[in-house]
Order: sequence, then C-alpha cells, then structure tokens
Amino acid sequence: AKYVRAGDTPAEAQRKARAAFGGIERIKDDTRDARGLALLDGIAQDLRYALRGLRATPGFTVAVVVTLALGIGANAAVFGMLDRLMFRPAPYLREPRSVHRVYLASTFRGQPLTWHTFEFKRYLDLTVGTRSFAQVAAFTTFPAAVGTGPDVTEAIVGTASAGFFDFFDARPALGRFYTGAEDSMPAGTPVAVLDYRYWQSRYGGRRDILGMPIQIGPLTVTIIGVAPNGFSGLPDGRPPIAWVPITAYAWSRRHNYYLNYNWGWLQMLVRTKPGVRTDAATRDLTAAFRRSWLDERAMDPSVAPPDTAQPHAILAPTQLQRGPEAGPGTRIGLWIGGVAVVVLLVAAANVANLLLARAFRRRREIAVRLALGVSRGRLLGHLLTESVLLAGLGGAAGLVLAWGGGTALARIFTTELAPASLADSRTLVFCALLALTVGILTGLAPALPAGRGDLVSALKAGAREGSYQRSRLRALLVVVQGALSVALLVGAGLFVRSFANVRALRLGYDVDPVLYVERNMRGVLLPEDQQAALNHRLLAAAAAFPGVVSATEAVSVPFYNFESRGLFVSGIDSVSRLGRFQLQAASPEYFRTMGTRILAGRGITAEDRRGSPPIVVVSETMARRLWPGRTAIGQCLRVGADTAPCRTVVGIAEDITQRSLSDAGGANYYLSADQLDESAYGLFVRVRGRAADAAEAIRRRLQQEMPGASYVTTIPLAQILGDEQRPWRAGATMFLVLGGLALVVAAIGLYSVISYNVAQRTQELGVRIALGARLRHIARLVVGDGLRLALGGIAAGAAVALIGGRWIATLLFAVSPRDPAVFGAVTLVLALTAVLASLIPAIRAARVDPNLALRLE
Repeated sequence: AKYVRAGDTPAEAQRKARAAFGGIERIKDDTRDARGLALLDGIAQDLRYALRGLRATPGFTVAVVVTLALGIGANAAVFGMLDRLMFRPAPYLREPRSVHRVYLASTFRGQPLTWHTFEFKRYLDLTVGTRSFAQVAAFTTFPAAVGTGPDVTEAIVGTASAGFFDFFDARPALGRFYTGAEDSMPAGTPVAVLDYRYWQSRYGGRRDILGMPIQIGPLTVTIIGVAPNGFSGLPDGRPPIAWVPITAYAWSRRHNYYLNYNWGWLQMLVRTKPGVRTDAATRDLTAAFRRSWLDERAMDPSVAPPDTAQPHAILAPTQLQRGPEAGPGTRIGLWIGGVAVVVLLVAAANVANLLLARAFRRRREIAVRLALGVSRGRLLGHLLTESVLLAGLGGAAGLVLAWGGGTALARIFTTELAPASLADSRTLVFCALLALTVGILTGLAPALPAGRGDLVSALKAGAREGSYQRSRLRALLVVVQGALSVALLVGAGLFVRSFANVRALRLGYDVDPVLYVERNMRGVLLPEDQQAALNHRLLAAAAAFPGVVSATEAVSVPFYNFESRGLFVSGIDSVSRLGRFQLQAASPEYFRTMGTRILAGRGITAEDRRGSPPIVVVSETMARRLWPGRTAIGQCLRVGADTAPCRTVVGIAEDITQRSLSDAGGANYYLSADQLDESAYGLFVRVRGRAADAAEAIRRRLQQEMPGASYVTTIPLAQILGDEQRPWRAGATMFLVLGGLALVVAAIGLYSVISYNVAQRTQELGVRIALGARLRHIARLVVGDGLRLALGGIAAGAAVALIGGRWIATLLFAVSPRDPAVFGAVTLVLALTAVLASLIPAIRAARVDPNLALRLE
C-alpha cells in the first residue's frame, strides 16, 4: 500500500514489498523457530530415523530391548510389591500425612519392648487423656466363621469403632455405616457393613440385602450397608468381608472387656489436629500412657513402676511394615529393592556396551554427517533419541514382565497382597521414569564421544581408527558387570545357606507330620465337665482315624499362640525376672506326637489324672534357670499362686523353639491336661506322611463331634512354621533369581565384547595363523582375554561383597557374611561362565581363513 501510494503499479509494489521483507521460506523458518515447532520437528525426524535404523538391525534391537526389559521389569515388579507393602496409603484415606498408627513401648529386664495391640481400657485412657488429636479410632481384624449350616466358611472380619470410617473419604455403595450410638458400651448393636467384593460374590450385588441377618462368629448381625469398592480399612492383610461395631464384638468375647488391662487385642488410629506437630502429639500421648500405666499398677501391684518400665508412645506411619515392629521380611524386601537396582545397572552397562559397539561401527557415518554441517548438539540429540526409544520399548516389555513377576513376588513375600495390575498408575509412572533415565544414561556413553577427534582420519579409516581406546571403555563396563554379578551371587549364596540352616534347625519337635486342630466354639457354652468330655471325644476320634499315629491335647502352639501362668519356686522372690515361661497342657501321648525328647526322668502318663499327685515336666533351659547346679527332678513348682499345690518335677524335656527362630531355646513346662483347671482348646495330631495331605479329611471327621454351630479348623504345623521361614526363603529366592539374571546379562556382555574384539582383530589373527600359530593358541588367546576380564570383575565384586556383608549380617541365619565356601563357589561359577562366554568367539577366531583376513585391507 505504501508503494502504491508512492505511484507504483500494484505488481511493481508487490515485487518491491517482497524484496523488502525477504524470502518467504526464511520467514517461515523464523516463525517456526519462534513458535518452538523446529524442536518438535527435529524430534520427529530423529524418531523416524531411529526407527528405520533399528528396523535395519533387528538382532541388535532385540538384544537391547530384552536386556532392558529384564532390568526394568525386575525393578518395576519389586517397586510394585514394596509400594503396596510400605509406601502406598490405604485406599480412600483422607490426608494420610496427618494419620498415624499408635505403638506403645516399655523396658523389660533392660530390653526394649514395642507393641501395637493393646486393651480396650487402655484405648479409653489414651482417648480421654490426650488433646492433640482431631480423630481417634480403634480397630482390628480376626478370623471368624461366617454363615450357618453347610454354607459356613471361615473368613477375615473387621471390627472398628464408628469413628474409624471418618478417617476415609468413602461413601457406602449401599445403605450406611454404623453410628456411634450403635457402637456404644458395653454391648453395642449387632450390625454389619459388608465388603463390596463379598457383596458381589456372595449376594450377587442384590440391593435388597439391607436388614437381612448374617451369622459372624457368635454374633447374629443385621446388614445395614455395603462399603465402597476397594475399601478395606488399613491394608494389613486380607481385606475383611464385613465390619462390625467394636463394642459388639468385644461384648461377645468378654463382658468385662472395658474394665481391666488383661486382654490386648485392638489397634489405635489417630489423626493429629491441624498445626500440631508429631513430636508434640507423641509427648501428649506418652503422658496419657504413663497415667494409664499408673492406673493399671493400682489394679495389679506386680506391674513395674513407670520409672523402671519407662512407658512411652510412638506415632508411626499407618503401614505396619514401616513401623517399629517391622520384621526381617521388611528389611529383606528393601535389600531386594537394592538388588533389583544392581541388576538394572548390570543391564544398563550391557546396553551401553552394545551402543558403544554400534557407535564404533557408525563412526564413518557420524563423521560424514558432521562434515556435511550437522551440529554436534543435533547429533547428540539423535543418538539420545535412539537410546531413549530403545529404553521405552524395553520399559513396555518390562512392564509385562513385571505384571507376571509381581504376582509371583507377592506370593514369595506374603500371601496377603492382591495380584499385580498392569493398570497401576504408580507402577506405570515409575516404569516410565526409569526407562527415560536409563535411556539417557545409556545413550550418553556413545553420544558424548561421538564426533570428537579428527574428521579427516575418521573419513579415511572408518571404525578401525581409535578403536583401542574405546574397547578399553567396553572392557571396563564388562568388569563392572562382573563385579556387580559377583556381589549379587555372594548375597544369593549367603541367603541360600541361611535358609538351609533354618530348614535344618532342630526345633525340639517334628514339623511335617504334625497337624494342629483348633476348637472354635462360636458362642456355644458348655460346662467345664462337658468341655472335657468333648476334648476326649475329639482325641479319641483323631487317634482312631486311619493314618494317624497319635494325638494329644494342647493349649500352646509354636509361633501361633501361647499360654502362661504365674510360677512360684521356694527361694526365688520373682520367677518372672528369670524370663518368660510358656505353659503346655499335654496328654500322655504328647511327647510321642510332637517328637520332643525326654532327657531325664519321664514324661506325662495315663496315671497323671485329676486326683493324683500333681506333676510337671520342665524344659532343659527352665531347669537350669530355676535350679542352677541342682537336679530339677523332684523339685517343687507352684503354678498360679504361691498357695497352689506343689507340682513335682518328674521329667526334663529338650528345649523347643516357640516364639522366634533366632531364639536359642524356650523355657517351657508341661502339665497334664487332666490336672489342668480348664480344658485345653486344641489338639496336635501326628500322621504318617505329610500333615497337609490329611488335614481336610481329619477336619471333616472331627467336625462330626462338634456341638451346635461350633467347628474345628486344621492347620499343618509346617504352614505355621512356613510363615516364620518366609523372610529367609524370600531372600534366598529373590537373590538367586536376580543374581542369576545379572549373571546371564553379564555373560552376554562379556560375549559381545570378546566377539567384537575378535572381529576387530581378524587381520591380526589371520597373520598369526599364517605365521604358524595353532588353533589351540588362538583359542587360548581369546579365552584368556575373557578370563582376564572375569577375574577383574571377581576381584572387584569380592571386595564389594566383603564391605557390604556387614550390612546384611543381621538378616542371615547361622552363617557368616564372609563365608569362604560361598565366595569360592561364586568365583568358580563366574570363571566357568567367562570360559563358556568366550568359547564361541574363540572357536570362530580359530577358524579364521588367513587368506581372507590378509585381503581385508
């Protein structure tokens, strides 16, 4: 318009305007740069180029993707398991950072004790005596029979105070939650809120179930609602199939549950008030606990004074595995997480090695691109795009592996976790971030040195020039892989030996052939004489069952439940100061059934019945503690009170392991079941073969003797012990799997380096053969290179294992972290692996045609 006003024709004005503005394509480029589209366009070009390159080399692509899939998949599976166990807040939990699980602690005989289950009266004391909490609730879960008649099943049931549901942003899928009025002391109201999944599976999602009755344990409750899908309270174990008021449940068990401190069974959840710090809330809770301790001491003078016991409270995360009572399984789980990271490092080193070899082969191509004007930044971006794309493909494949491996992993560590899901958002994000990080790190190895050096020599000589320096980097990566593999395999060997020691441990009783039978009276009340008669019928029915060797009554079960009484011995002011002494009620067949040896005197016989002189059999440790330097046979032991009848020690039994596998031996005593004031509520049954195979048949037979709605459950002793052995089994299994995986990846890395070196040395090897070198000399040369790399990895890995051994010493069982047998076996395994990985390149090198090799140049 300006030129037209100056008198030019429109055509001339347009020509001048275009000349003034400049070229259209340049303006388009400037506009794209200003909008940031050039970066996206460059990334798209790099992606297309990388895809074409990867399709052209399928062997390389598959090798990298599989290697990364193994490393990323292992980490995603372990992360999914640890996240669900330790870090993920409970579904629907509102403001989880302000919510804490309450632990109580004290000191006993100089040793700290911590617990998270305590009495209802203690819960009332802590609730009334604190001012730091906006919400307080009590809860627990328990196994109970659900239903009646042939439909009865045993399931996990939750019981909680009405305020428990206020901790969650959860609305019932049907009906309502119970109210504070329905959860009032002493008896509450027998109502229930069903779990959503149980509602769907048991009732088909029917909406007319409100008001229907259902039998849960001894309670007949009315269904008033259904919890939302996915709600399970705190995910401590299997989700409950229903929730009932805590007062109704407690009243069905004991009418005096809120009056004393002798029934510890519930847990406590608190939410701090806004602005209240955790340390201030802990001090407030500790002060309330000390006042409660004094109240308990006023009721029971045997309770230690607060200055001695030092009672205090602990506010911990809601996840049990992050609390002060976390066992070895949690620590082993964290170690497995570290091991998975090491496996990923081995995989990443292997991929970096492969990418370096690819970059060596592409050195001439890179030089040509630089000579044509490609910037080094753009070249770096292209190489990183390729490695990130490979890592993304490996991450996608690893996610599929994690889905299957995560389910198996959960079964190894605990049976309480739900199966892993591919749609889990936290695992997806973790997998994506891990793949991106690995892609960038592995891409830096070939990308940073790309384009450095003299372009003229690169264009003339291609890949041969400068290969020696880069092969040293590849060799270093192989040594690192070998070192990490050695460290993992040493850990695997130590945990395998630990698990073997656990399995071989003499417990003082047999495990595989013994079955525990538990009575569940389910509200059926029988006089004491009828309970004794029921026990005798069950005992006779079990002993007469085909395949049963013997049966006995019992009240204590190793690693399951324990009974004790006050003990009094002449000349000892307080027997309890000498340790915990566990009671076992036993029939005459007890020691034969359990396989526990009598070391001196005799066991319990049929003559030790009610009305005959009371007797007792004590364990070797108990005899040594109560009567040091004297024989225990013939000594007097009073049980329950210092005025109780004198029970004469008639035998000494071997020690048994009862509470912990690391416990050197238990202080136990055995009373005749017929001479006990109350009836035993369980049996031990010894069968020919494995107890698990006969458990269901024995349960069906004994169920015929149970009155009314009562029932029996049968639990193989091996199943109970298996839960105690699980941490060592999990450690051995996971270290073996991940250590073996790292070894395979390291062997592949070693093979690739040796193969590449053989390819680079084709001319040299041909000259050697032409000059008279024999095939064995060539093979020895190549295998020697592989062994030298392996020995470097072994030396470095052994040093790492020796240093790290002190951190896993507490997780091992009766094995030293520097066990020479383990180190020797690992060294032999890696050396043999190196020989095998070097053999194929060695054979190929020995078959080099010298004529062909000499013509290569």
